[in-house]
Amino acid sequence: MPKGTLYIVSTPIGNLEDITLRAMRVLKEADLIAAEDTRRAKVLMRAHGIEGAVTSFHSYNMAQKTPQLIRALLDGRDIALVSDSGTPGISDPGSVLIAECISSDIPITTVPGPTAFVAALVLSGKPTHKFVYEGFLSSKKARRRRQLEMLKSEERTVVLYESPHRIVKFLEDFIDIMGDREIVLAREITKKFEEVRREKASRQLEHFAERKPRGEFVVVF
Repeated sequence: MPKGTLYIVSTPIGNLEDITLRAMRVLKEADLIAAEDTRRAKVLMRAHGIEGAVTSFHSYNMAQKTPQLIRALLDGRDIALVSDSGTPGISDPGSVLIAECISSDIPITTVPGPTAFVAALVLSGKPTHKFVYEGFLSSKKARRRRQLEMLKSEERTVVLYESPHRIVKFLEDFIDIMGDREIVLAREITKKFEEVRREKASRQLEHFAERKPRGEFVVVF
């Protein structure tokens, strides 16, 4: 029996219209959709008239679910992998399943689309010819400060993610280590309340110390 294919399907990072025709077709035709957040996946599916079986695949159950999904693929079932939003495999557990498929010689292909850090990078106005993506820095203060120390001499544009719960602490550490330099904070990209702030770190800190941060942040400097 031929093996199934794992489709790495990019989905909108906010605006539900930002989905490709191919992505909609693959989601409709897949035997199973493995979603990091099934609730968000079903919202997207309802918006575009997509029906199909959905199963959860996230950081808390990937150890259990990965072998199950591999068996389904080996049995000839096609699986569409979708993340919380954007492109699977970037700062999410999709990379684990992708690696296992490669090890098991299971066909994989990508259905490209949005990625939050690329969208924020081009919106930032910072140089894009050379950049480094750092994902999420550590939630632990001492390690986060060490990571920032390592980035202090970086000549390329740096792009990373930060949560609304830690953005103020991140900015405090950033100013202490990097100095009061310009930093770009982007959130809610493609959504109604999209915001891209390009200011010195001290102004950013002042702003979010007074206003409750909402939404995941992409940081560019």
